[in-house]
Amino acid sequence: MPWGDFNCLRLGEDAEEKQTDYVMLADIFPTGYHATEMAGVKPGDQTVIYGAGPVGLMAALSATIRGAGKVMVVDRQPDRLRLAESIGAIAIDDSKVDPVQVVLDETMGLGADNGCECVGYQAHEPDGQEQASLTMNRLVASVRFTGSIGAVGVYVPQDPGGSDDLAKQGKIALDFGMLWFKGLHLGTGQAPVKKYNRQLRDLIAGGKAEPSFIVSHELPLEQAPEAYDHFDKRDDGWTKVVLHPAMAGAGA
Repeated sequence: MPWGDFNCLRLGEDAEEKQTDYVMLADIFPTGYHATEMAGVKPGDQTVIYGAGPVGLMAALSATIRGAGKVMVVDRQPDRLRLAESIGAIAIDDSKVDPVQVVLDETMGLGADNGCECVGYQAHEPDGQEQASLTMNRLVASVRFTGSIGAVGVYVPQDPGGSDDLAKQGKIALDFGMLWFKGLHLGTGQAPVKKYNRQLRDLIAGGKAEPSFIVSHELPLEQAPEAYDHFDKRDDGWTKVVLHPAMAGAGA
């Protein structure tokens, strides 16, 4: 595999002991951290995160590490919201309440200092109706004047299977007027993993971060198709799966 060693990262003597923590450095932990970096999360901030999948939960963990005074996480999967609460975040179930109003209530009507978009173009209403602009526009409404938004949820130049003509062209009906009026800053894009993975590694080594709290299953590689199916269906309790090639046959 050409350049297969590009992302290699030297680990310490605790590599095996903390392997489920360190494996998160390959993608999701740096990505969640990147969301908070673009959002400019600072000590004492009130931060809202839309999406409590693995990346959203890593953004919540990162916001906590960066000293946020209050972290709010919006999702509707009970198991994911429980994990958010386990690290001290306020869980907001958008299938039961208006998440924007809850954020406003939690911030004395001002809105969060900053927010992270960790859902992407396949955002959908609780009834399953896809609406690509849903979380972006909720963030515009949730973040206070002159606040910042970091968007790491995936958006694509085109989506042939999109729910409307805009989505099929990779476009969304963004509330740009309100974004402009509020003077919001917006950062987007893929995470530069190597920019963060060494410092995040050292947080794990120093006992300051345990991203493995999201791991729900450790399975042999041969069970990957089954694991992906459970995760894709959002089956309760399937929040993050770590596959171990060395465990081959262990599940037989």
